[in-house]
Amino acid sequence: MPAVLFLAWLVAGLRGPGPGPGPGLEALPSAAVLVDSDAHRLVIELPAVDVPAAHGGNEAMVGLPLCQLLFPVDASLHSAHVELLDDGGHALPHTMLHHFNLSDPDHRELFLPIGMHLLAASRETPAITVPRLLFGLPLQRGQRLIAGAMLANSSAVAYHHVHVRLVLHYVPGGLPWPLYRTYPWSIDVQYPLGRPPTGSKAFDLAPGRTERFWEGSPAIPGSILGLGGHLHDYGVSLELRDMTTGEVLWRGTPKTDGAGRVITFPLARFYSWRRLGIHVIPAHTYRLTAVYENPTGKAIRDGGMGAVAGLFVPDRGATWPAVDTANTLYQQDQAATLRSGGAEEMADMMMGHHADP
Repeated sequence: MPAVLFLAWLVAGLRGPGPGPGPGLEALPSAAVLVDSDAHRLVIELPAVDVPAAHGGNEAMVGLPLCQLLFPVDASLHSAHVELLDDGGHALPHTMLHHFNLSDPDHRELFLPIGMHLLAASRETPAITVPRLLFGLPLQRGQRLIAGAMLANSSAVAYHHVHVRLVLHYVPGGLPWPLYRTYPWSIDVQYPLGRPPTGSKAFDLAPGRTERFWEGSPAIPGSILGLGGHLHDYGVSLELRDMTTGEVLWRGTPKTDGAGRVITFPLARFYSWRRLGIHVIPAHTYRLTAVYENPTGKAIRDGGMGAVAGLFVPDRGATWPAVDTANTLYQQDQAATLRSGGAEEMADMMMGHHADP
Protein backbone atom coordinates (compact mmCIF):
# COMPACT_ATOMS: atom_id res chain seq x y z
CA MET A 1 0.00 0.00 0.00
CA PRO A 2 1.32 3.49 -0.75
CA ALA A 3 2.39 5.62 2.15
CA VAL A 4 -0.32 7.34 4.10
CA LEU A 5 -0.95 10.97 3.59
CA PHE A 6 -3.10 13.90 4.51
CA LEU A 7 -2.16 16.64 2.05
CA ALA A 8 -2.56 20.18 3.26
CA TRP A 9 -1.74 23.03 0.97
CA LEU A 10 0.01 26.38 1.21
CA VAL A 11 -1.61 29.78 1.01
CA ALA A 12 -2.21 31.00 -2.53
CA GLY A 13 -0.42 34.16 -3.53
CA LEU A 14 2.06 34.33 -0.64
CA ARG A 15 5.55 34.92 -1.98
CA GLY A 16 9.02 34.51 -0.62
CA PRO A 17 10.09 33.69 2.92
CA GLY A 18 7.82 34.77 5.76
CA PRO A 19 8.56 37.25 8.54
CA GLY A 20 11.32 35.09 9.99
CA PRO A 21 11.57 31.97 12.13
CA GLY A 22 9.93 31.79 15.52
CA PRO A 23 11.94 31.62 18.74
CA GLY A 24 14.31 28.65 18.81
CA LEU A 25 13.73 27.47 15.25
CA GLU A 26 17.19 28.57 14.13
CA ALA A 27 18.71 25.99 16.51
CA LEU A 28 17.01 23.00 14.86
CA PRO A 29 19.20 20.58 12.85
CA SER A 30 18.80 20.53 9.08
CA ALA A 31 17.03 17.81 7.16
CA ALA A 32 18.69 16.42 4.03
CA VAL A 33 16.96 17.57 0.83
CA LEU A 34 17.54 15.92 -2.56
CA VAL A 35 16.10 17.26 -5.82
CA ASP A 36 15.72 15.42 -9.13
CA SER A 37 14.76 18.27 -11.44
CA ASP A 38 14.38 15.98 -14.45
CA ALA A 39 11.84 13.74 -12.71
CA HIS A 40 10.30 16.68 -10.80
CA ARG A 41 10.87 14.75 -7.58
CA LEU A 42 12.09 16.03 -4.22
CA VAL A 43 13.03 14.01 -1.12
CA ILE A 44 13.21 15.27 2.47
CA GLU A 45 15.14 12.82 4.68
CA LEU A 46 15.33 12.95 8.47
CA PRO A 47 18.32 11.68 10.50
CA ALA A 48 18.46 7.89 10.89
CA VAL A 49 17.33 6.38 14.21
CA ASP A 50 17.36 2.97 15.88
CA VAL A 51 13.97 1.46 16.67
CA PRO A 52 13.86 -1.18 19.45
CA ALA A 53 11.53 -4.16 19.45
CA ALA A 54 8.18 -4.04 21.23
CA HIS A 55 8.27 -5.08 24.86
CA GLY A 56 5.63 -6.22 27.31
CA GLY A 57 2.77 -5.83 24.85
CA ASN A 58 3.57 -2.16 24.25
CA GLU A 59 4.81 -0.63 21.01
CA ALA A 60 8.31 0.82 21.04
CA MET A 61 7.88 4.53 20.26
CA VAL A 62 10.76 6.54 18.80
CA GLY A 63 10.49 10.24 18.05
CA LEU A 64 12.80 11.68 15.40
CA PRO A 65 14.25 15.13 16.12
CA LEU A 66 12.54 18.11 14.57
CA CYS A 67 14.48 19.39 11.56
CA GLN A 68 14.32 22.55 9.50
CA LEU A 69 14.86 23.03 5.80
CA LEU A 70 14.70 25.75 3.19
CA PHE A 71 12.64 24.59 0.23
CA PRO A 72 15.05 24.54 -2.73
CA VAL A 73 12.77 25.22 -5.73
CA ASP A 74 9.63 27.04 -6.86
CA ALA A 75 7.11 24.25 -7.23
CA SER A 76 3.49 23.14 -7.01
CA LEU A 77 3.15 19.81 -5.20
CA HIS A 78 0.60 17.30 -6.43
CA SER A 79 1.51 14.04 -4.68
CA ALA A 80 3.61 12.71 -1.84
CA HIS A 81 4.38 9.62 0.18
CA VAL A 82 6.56 8.54 3.10
CA GLU A 83 9.22 5.82 2.81
CA LEU A 84 10.83 3.87 5.66
CA LEU A 85 14.18 2.36 4.71
CA ASP A 86 16.96 0.45 6.45
CA ASP A 87 20.63 1.37 6.05
CA GLY A 88 20.84 -0.73 2.89
CA GLY A 89 17.92 1.07 1.24
CA HIS A 90 15.44 -1.77 1.74
CA ALA A 91 11.83 -0.89 2.50
CA LEU A 92 10.61 -1.48 6.06
CA PRO A 93 7.01 -2.17 7.16
CA HIS A 94 4.93 0.94 6.65
CA THR A 95 2.96 0.09 9.79
CA MET A 96 5.95 1.44 11.73
CA LEU A 97 5.03 5.01 10.74
CA HIS A 98 3.06 6.67 13.51
CA HIS A 99 3.17 10.09 11.87
CA PHE A 100 5.18 12.48 9.73
CA ASN A 101 4.50 16.20 10.08
CA LEU A 102 5.54 19.08 7.84
CA SER A 103 4.74 22.62 8.93
CA ASP A 104 5.39 26.24 7.95
CA PRO A 105 6.02 28.54 10.94
CA ASP A 106 5.79 31.67 8.80
CA HIS A 107 2.17 31.28 7.65
CA ARG A 108 -0.99 30.70 9.68
CA GLU A 109 -3.71 28.07 9.83
CA LEU A 110 -7.19 28.53 8.40
CA PHE A 111 -9.08 27.99 11.66
CA LEU A 112 -6.48 29.22 14.18
CA PRO A 113 -3.75 31.91 14.27
CA ILE A 114 -1.02 29.27 14.80
CA GLY A 115 1.70 28.01 12.47
CA MET A 116 0.45 26.28 9.34
CA HIS A 117 0.37 22.49 9.14
CA LEU A 118 1.23 21.59 5.56
CA LEU A 119 1.15 17.83 5.69
CA ALA A 120 0.46 15.08 8.21
CA ALA A 121 1.10 11.48 7.22
CA SER A 122 0.11 8.46 9.29
CA ARG A 123 -0.11 4.73 8.75
CA GLU A 124 -3.87 4.27 8.52
CA THR A 125 -4.94 6.84 5.92
CA PRO A 126 -4.69 5.90 2.24
CA ALA A 127 -2.25 7.78 0.03
CA ILE A 128 -3.59 10.69 -1.96
CA THR A 129 -2.67 12.44 -5.15
CA VAL A 130 -4.58 15.27 -6.77
CA PRO A 131 -4.98 16.10 -10.48
CA ARG A 132 -1.83 18.12 -11.14
CA LEU A 133 -3.47 20.28 -13.80
CA LEU A 134 -6.25 21.30 -11.39
CA PHE A 135 -4.83 21.54 -7.86
CA GLY A 136 -1.46 22.06 -6.24
CA LEU A 137 0.39 23.29 -3.19
CA PRO A 138 2.68 26.14 -4.27
CA LEU A 139 5.96 26.37 -2.38
CA GLN A 140 8.63 28.98 -3.01
CA ARG A 141 12.39 28.68 -3.09
CA GLY A 142 13.79 29.64 0.31
CA GLN A 143 10.55 28.94 2.21
CA ARG A 144 11.30 27.68 5.72
CA LEU A 145 9.67 24.38 6.71
CA ILE A 146 9.80 22.22 9.84
CA ALA A 147 9.73 18.40 9.60
CA GLY A 148 9.34 15.76 12.30
CA ALA A 149 8.20 12.16 12.64
CA MET A 150 7.53 9.33 15.06
CA LEU A 151 7.92 5.58 14.57
CA ALA A 152 6.02 2.83 16.42
CA ASN A 153 7.25 -0.77 16.36
CA SER A 154 4.80 -3.46 17.47
CA SER A 155 6.97 -6.37 16.30
CA ALA A 156 9.58 -8.44 18.14
CA VAL A 157 12.22 -7.28 15.62
CA ALA A 158 14.52 -4.33 16.34
CA TYR A 159 15.54 -2.10 13.43
CA HIS A 160 18.79 -0.13 13.17
CA HIS A 161 19.51 3.09 11.28
CA VAL A 162 15.95 3.58 10.01
CA HIS A 163 15.65 6.38 7.46
CA VAL A 164 12.35 8.28 7.15
CA ARG A 165 11.90 10.05 3.81
CA LEU A 166 9.13 12.27 2.51
CA VAL A 167 8.97 11.97 -1.29
CA LEU A 168 7.28 14.86 -3.11
CA HIS A 169 6.30 15.12 -6.78
CA TYR A 170 5.78 18.58 -8.21
CA VAL A 171 5.06 20.77 -11.21
CA PRO A 172 7.82 23.39 -11.68
CA GLY A 173 6.90 26.95 -10.84
CA GLY A 174 6.09 29.45 -13.58
CA LEU A 175 3.74 27.18 -15.58
CA PRO A 176 0.06 28.10 -16.24
CA TRP A 177 -1.14 25.09 -14.25
CA PRO A 178 -2.45 23.98 -11.83
CA LEU A 179 -5.70 25.87 -12.21
CA TYR A 180 -6.31 26.24 -8.46
CA ARG A 181 -3.74 27.04 -5.82
CA THR A 182 -5.00 25.19 -2.80
CA TYR A 183 -4.67 26.07 0.87
CA PRO A 184 -4.01 23.89 3.90
CA TRP A 185 -6.59 23.37 6.60
CA SER A 186 -6.78 21.12 9.61
CA ILE A 187 -8.80 20.72 12.79
CA ASP A 188 -7.99 18.67 15.89
CA VAL A 189 -10.38 17.96 18.75
CA GLN A 190 -7.62 19.02 21.17
CA TYR A 191 -7.33 22.49 19.61
CA PRO A 192 -6.19 25.10 20.29
CA LEU A 193 -3.07 23.93 22.13
CA GLY A 194 -3.55 20.30 23.12
CA ARG A 195 -2.33 19.12 26.49
CA PRO A 196 0.36 21.31 28.08
CA PRO A 197 3.30 21.53 28.20
CA THR A 198 4.05 19.47 25.08
CA GLY A 199 0.91 20.32 23.11
CA SER A 200 0.11 16.62 22.74
CA LYS A 201 -3.09 16.01 20.79
CA ALA A 202 -3.63 12.67 22.57
CA PHE A 203 -6.24 12.24 25.30
CA ASP A 204 -7.05 9.42 27.71
CA LEU A 205 -9.82 6.96 26.88
CA ALA A 206 -12.13 5.98 29.73
CA PRO A 207 -13.92 2.62 29.49
CA GLY A 208 -16.96 2.79 27.24
CA ARG A 209 -17.92 5.76 25.08
CA THR A 210 -15.81 8.91 24.79
CA GLU A 211 -16.63 12.01 22.73
CA ARG A 212 -14.30 14.97 22.18
CA PHE A 213 -14.95 18.01 20.01
CA TRP A 214 -13.61 21.41 18.99
CA GLU A 215 -15.44 24.12 17.11
CA GLY A 216 -14.40 27.27 15.33
CA SER A 217 -14.76 29.35 12.19
CA PRO A 218 -12.53 29.75 9.13
CA ALA A 219 -10.69 33.03 8.68
CA ILE A 220 -11.89 33.36 5.08
CA PRO A 221 -14.68 31.84 2.94
CA GLY A 222 -13.92 29.03 0.52
CA SER A 223 -14.47 25.41 -0.44
CA ILE A 224 -13.19 22.23 1.18
CA LEU A 225 -12.07 19.94 -1.65
CA GLY A 226 -11.55 16.86 0.49
CA LEU A 227 -10.14 15.59 3.76
CA GLY A 228 -8.53 12.68 5.55
CA GLY A 229 -9.00 11.65 9.15
CA HIS A 230 -6.88 10.29 11.98
CA LEU A 231 -8.16 8.09 14.82
CA HIS A 232 -6.49 5.63 17.15
CA ASP A 233 -7.69 2.12 18.01
CA TYR A 234 -11.34 1.84 19.10
CA GLY A 235 -12.17 4.99 17.18
CA VAL A 236 -15.75 4.91 15.89
CA SER A 237 -16.19 8.07 13.83
CA LEU A 238 -15.20 11.62 13.00
CA GLU A 239 -17.91 14.14 12.15
CA LEU A 240 -17.78 17.69 10.75
CA ARG A 241 -20.96 19.66 11.41
CA ASP A 242 -22.11 23.20 10.61
CA MET A 243 -23.34 24.24 14.07
CA THR A 244 -25.01 27.36 12.66
CA THR A 245 -27.34 25.36 10.41
CA GLY A 246 -27.15 21.97 12.16
CA GLU A 247 -26.13 20.26 8.92
CA VAL A 248 -23.68 17.34 9.04
CA LEU A 249 -21.17 18.16 6.30
CA TRP A 250 -19.23 14.90 6.56
CA ARG A 251 -19.04 11.80 8.72
CA GLY A 252 -16.20 9.30 8.33
CA THR A 253 -15.62 5.90 9.90
CA PRO A 254 -12.34 3.95 9.95
CA LYS A 255 -11.87 0.43 8.70
CA THR A 256 -10.97 -1.77 11.65
CA ASP A 257 -10.08 -5.37 12.37
CA GLY A 258 -12.20 -7.61 14.56
CA ALA A 259 -10.55 -6.29 17.72
CA GLY A 260 -11.32 -2.63 16.96
CA ARG A 261 -7.83 -1.71 15.82
CA VAL A 262 -7.80 0.95 13.11
CA ILE A 263 -6.44 -0.29 9.78
CA THR A 264 -7.27 2.57 7.39
CA PHE A 265 -9.31 5.74 7.30
CA PRO A 266 -10.85 6.35 3.86
CA LEU A 267 -10.29 9.72 2.26
CA ALA A 268 -13.23 11.92 1.32
CA ARG A 269 -13.29 13.92 -1.91
CA PHE A 270 -15.99 16.54 -2.35
CA TYR A 271 -15.08 18.10 -5.70
CA SER A 272 -16.70 17.03 -8.96
CA TRP A 273 -17.47 18.47 -12.36
CA ARG A 274 -20.55 20.10 -10.80
CA ARG A 275 -19.00 21.70 -7.72
CA LEU A 276 -15.67 22.65 -6.22
CA GLY A 277 -16.41 21.25 -2.78
CA ILE A 278 -18.15 22.00 0.53
CA HIS A 279 -18.48 25.75 1.05
CA VAL A 280 -17.59 27.20 4.49
CA ILE A 281 -17.78 30.81 5.66
CA PRO A 282 -16.48 32.85 8.66
CA ALA A 283 -20.04 33.68 9.79
CA HIS A 284 -20.70 30.01 10.61
CA THR A 285 -19.26 27.82 13.36
CA TYR A 286 -18.06 24.30 12.51
CA ARG A 287 -17.55 21.43 14.96
CA LEU A 288 -15.31 18.38 14.63
CA THR A 289 -16.32 15.48 16.91
CA ALA A 290 -14.35 12.29 17.58
CA VAL A 291 -16.17 9.26 19.02
CA TYR A 292 -14.53 6.23 20.66
CA GLU A 293 -15.85 2.99 22.19
CA ASN A 294 -13.32 1.45 24.55
CA PRO A 295 -14.33 -2.17 25.27
CA THR A 296 -11.35 -3.08 27.44
CA GLY A 297 -12.94 -2.16 30.76
CA LYS A 298 -9.97 0.00 31.69
CA ALA A 299 -8.67 3.46 30.92
CA ILE A 300 -6.11 3.75 28.11
CA ARG A 301 -3.52 6.45 28.62
CA ASP A 302 -3.26 8.72 25.56
CA GLY A 303 -5.58 6.29 23.80
CA GLY A 304 -7.46 8.84 21.72
CA MET A 305 -6.79 11.37 18.99
CA GLY A 306 -9.13 13.00 16.53
CA ALA A 307 -8.03 15.14 13.58
CA VAL A 308 -8.88 15.99 10.00
CA ALA A 309 -6.80 17.79 7.39
CA GLY A 310 -7.32 18.48 3.73
CA LEU A 311 -7.54 20.86 0.83
CA PHE A 312 -9.15 24.29 0.66
CA VAL A 313 -9.70 26.77 -2.17
CA PRO A 314 -10.59 30.34 -1.11
CA ASP A 315 -13.42 32.28 -2.67
CA ARG A 316 -12.40 34.63 -5.43
CA GLY A 317 -11.14 37.87 -3.89
CA ALA A 318 -10.65 36.42 -0.39
CA THR A 319 -7.35 37.44 1.21
CA TRP A 320 -5.55 35.02 3.49
CA PRO A 321 -4.68 36.76 6.80
CA ALA A 322 -1.01 37.27 7.61
CA VAL A 323 0.63 35.34 10.43
CA ASP A 324 1.07 37.29 13.66
CA THR A 325 4.17 35.94 15.42
CA ALA A 326 3.40 38.18 18.42
CA ASN A 327 0.08 36.40 18.98
CA THR A 328 0.11 34.55 22.33
CA LEU A 329 -1.55 31.45 20.85
CA TYR A 330 1.00 31.35 18.03
CA GLN A 331 3.91 31.63 20.47
CA GLN A 332 2.52 28.95 22.79
CA ASP A 333 1.96 26.58 19.86
CA GLN A 334 5.50 27.14 18.55
CA ALA A 335 6.98 26.57 22.00
CA ALA A 336 5.01 23.33 22.39
CA THR A 337 6.17 22.19 18.95
CA LEU A 338 9.81 22.72 19.90
CA ARG A 339 9.40 21.01 23.28
CA SER A 340 7.74 17.99 21.69
CA GLY A 341 10.62 17.55 19.25
CA GLY A 342 12.82 15.58 21.67
CA ALA A 343 12.73 11.85 21.04
CA GLU A 344 12.39 10.88 24.71
CA GLU A 345 9.64 13.37 25.40
CA MET A 346 7.73 12.40 22.26
CA ALA A 347 7.91 8.72 23.14
CA ASP A 348 6.71 9.37 26.68
CA MET A 349 3.95 11.60 25.38
CA MET A 350 2.64 8.95 22.99
CA MET A 351 3.21 5.77 25.02
CA GLY A 352 0.06 3.79 25.64
CA HIS A 353 -1.99 5.14 22.72
CA HIS A 354 -2.58 1.55 21.57
CA ALA A 355 -4.32 -0.85 23.92
CA ASP A 356 -2.85 -4.17 24.92
CA PRO A 357 -4.11 -7.15 22.90
